[in-house]
Amino acid sequence: MYDDIPLMLTVGDAGKLLHIGRNRMYEMVHAGRIQYIRNGKRILIPRNAVIAFLESCH
Repeated sequence: MYDDIPLMLTVGDAGKLLHIGRNRMYEMVHAGRIQYIRNGKRILIPRNAVIAFLESCH
């Protein structure tokens, strides 16, 4: 079911997947509501973090 999601997502891609805006996604990252990895200035969100967030919403 989640195999189509890439292993790492940008903030914008994760927002599209969750049907929320990029700014809201950044708010969630900075508030610690979703796990992320910082690669220099880039923020990447692992697929497992997106799945965990989706499952926590149920």
